[in-house]
Amino acid sequence: MLAASQGFSFADPYATAVLFAGTALLVAIAALTVQGGRAFSAALVYLGLGAIAGALTGVVNIATIDLESDVAIVEHLAEFAVVVALFGTGLKIDRSFTWRGWSSAFRLLAIVMPLTIAAVALFGSEVMGLSLGAAIILGAVLAPTDPVLAGDVGVSGPGEEDGPEANVALTAEAGFNDGLAFPFIFLGVFVAAEPGTSWLAEWAVADLLYAVVVGLAAGLGAGWVLAADAVRRRDRGLLERDLDGFLALATVLTVYGAVEVLGAYGFLAAFTAGLGFRRYDPDHEHNLRVHAGAEAGEKLTELALVLLVGLALTQSGLGVPGAEGWLLVALLLLVIRPLATMIAFVRSGLTWKERAFIGWFGVRGIGSIYYATFVVAAGYLDPTEGRVVLWTAVIAAAVSIVVHGTTASPLTRRWIPQQSEPAPGSWHPGPGPDPTTGTTDDQ
Repeated sequence: MLAASQGFSFADPYATAVLFAGTALLVAIAALTVQGGRAFSAALVYLGLGAIAGALTGVVNIATIDLESDVAIVEHLAEFAVVVALFGTGLKIDRSFTWRGWSSAFRLLAIVMPLTIAAVALFGSEVMGLSLGAAIILGAVLAPTDPVLAGDVGVSGPGEEDGPEANVALTAEAGFNDGLAFPFIFLGVFVAAEPGTSWLAEWAVADLLYAVVVGLAAGLGAGWVLAADAVRRRDRGLLERDLDGFLALATVLTVYGAVEVLGAYGFLAAFTAGLGFRRYDPDHEHNLRVHAGAEAGEKLTELALVLLVGLALTQSGLGVPGAEGWLLVALLLLVIRPLATMIAFVRSGLTWKERAFIGWFGVRGIGSIYYATFVVAAGYLDPTEGRVVLWTAVIAAAVSIVVHGTTASPLTRRWIPQQSEPAPGSWHPGPGPDPTTGTTDDQ
């Protein structure tokens, strides 16, 4: 009786956490199973579940991960989620490497992203009272379209047609711009820490030119080589096909780690590794299993991170950016992103509905939270400005999950044709000829 009384307790924190994790997984499975017919995203379910759990743990006084005190933990969880999602995003895209095929993505990266950063930085400096360096960082944090949460409006996966141009554009943008936000993050860091412009050449060479080029090239090459090695090993019976799902994680972590060791942008490498992996033998059936492994890891980390966002939604935290921060999020989603997109796609050949679709679905999410926690954990900003940047990113992610999660299905049906002709520069796996080259896979 003594042992039982000392060893048994109700509402044990560890057991409660296990119960919550199991319940969350069951809810996630149910939400993902019916995603084709629902009018809201699975992430919206996760966010609500996290918010409810946060309220309940506050009532029973159970400690959870705190966004500010555990910022390094959240940073690395978000980092892992983004890396896996980027590799899976690269695997999805069938588009050949031509200017016409990727022109929409280039417009989003070269025009929409800088305009968004500039507009947010201007608002942050002039209205929110942030220093110029912190305002630039905030712009870079909020600019990227998230690869984790943008799946509902992106392309489907290997073996399926890319689909409408708007979906391809959002998928390619989500793949590239998480890595391309980093130079602007470091631009803000230099502005915040260094007087004058003596650092400008160092930033341009190291943080812009070197890190971007090496990230893109190393990822593409490594993905192709690792895919070739995997196919050869499988053909010789040296690689179990049932482990293809794990191959996705092994590949992207290897590439990401190697490129980070080189001092380049691992996010870019993770995405281009997916592109390179897919292009070694694009019709090979193992691409489906590798993509399934990447997608499973992506969905699990999406669940964990969105639950954390829900848990973090405390009244005190949401008040940190003030009314100005909330206004910025509204302007970002309703004005800045849509207007920048309309400017970028002038004379693009896309209909106004396609442009509106791309402008509206600049989903903010896990990538923004990663960049915000990265900046705060590294101590690049003073604590007050760091908190503003962090909580503005959380608000943007939460609002985006709600508004984009409830509009993805209806607006896709209303604005984007369910079937369309292949976009310029695209090709699709199969026995037919590649329309961009006129050759077949056997030639």
